[in-house]
Amino acid sequence: MRKILLFLFCVFVTARAFAQETIYETKKDISYYPASTRANAYREERCKLDVYYPTNRSNSSTIVWFHGGSLTGGNKEIPRELLEKGFIVVAVGYRLSPKVLVKDIIEDATASVAWTFNNIANYGGSNKLIFVSGHSAGGYLGMMLTLDKKYLAKYSIDADSIAGLIPFSGQAITHFTVRQERKIKDTQPIIDEYAPLYHVRPTAPPMLLLTGDREMEMLGRYEENAYLARMMKLAGHKATVLHELQGYGHDMVYPGIPLLIREVNRLTKEIKASKNIGL
Repeated sequence: MRKILLFLFCVFVTARAFAQETIYETKKDISYYPASTRANAYREERCKLDVYYPTNRSNSSTIVWFHGGSLTGGNKEIPRELLEKGFIVVAVGYRLSPKVLVKDIIEDATASVAWTFNNIANYGGSNKLIFVSGHSAGGYLGMMLTLDKKYLAKYSIDADSIAGLIPFSGQAITHFTVRQERKIKDTQPIIDEYAPLYHVRPTAPPMLLLTGDREMEMLGRYEENAYLARMMKLAGHKATVLHELQGYGHDMVYPGIPLLIREVNRLTKEIKASKNIGL
């Protein structure tokens, strides 16, 4: 009798594990600008995204990931540490300077997030669980389109409906590539409409700002984010957290990913509970 019970228990456990196994797929090179809009060959080449998603889940959280590269290099990518974690990951490609201006690159990033809001349900996601992240230049793009509400408003989307903003070493002052466009040196700081700092406001989504060690980071990247965190607090925002990854420089994606995962899971749980979204 014991052997039979043990056998049935093993069958039950195996069947349950099999039923819970998650299969992932990736759809590649999806154009995120509306087909009705005119575009040149360069935009058609660069403005595409990949969607990595679990096939047997619903209401999954989505992380929109913008690659780094100073706004002058890089390609869409999915950090391997985000694979098989239950998330949908949208990896975004965008045009690069000097072929286009930074304002055009921000427009690209915004169009990709708008696409995600409008299409992620087709991949088992929820538009109430869209998180924006990315490294360096990618972090900057996420910060700009989230804090300056005019970008997503163009698509009739409220930037405050983003579930969370988690930039990795994003530039908080006016990006140095914008300054290069104006023939201004890297070490001359500016805060204007192309600076996330310029758009601090109390109603922004929760923000987890991640940087490397202040003594090892690029230029003043930690200090910029520290100032942004402070000004968000003074503006009345109650959900900005700054985390400095001690011992790591600007290349701090790998040690930062666990913090991203923890934050997405924490906020997802809160949002699902408050908005009665099914698990």
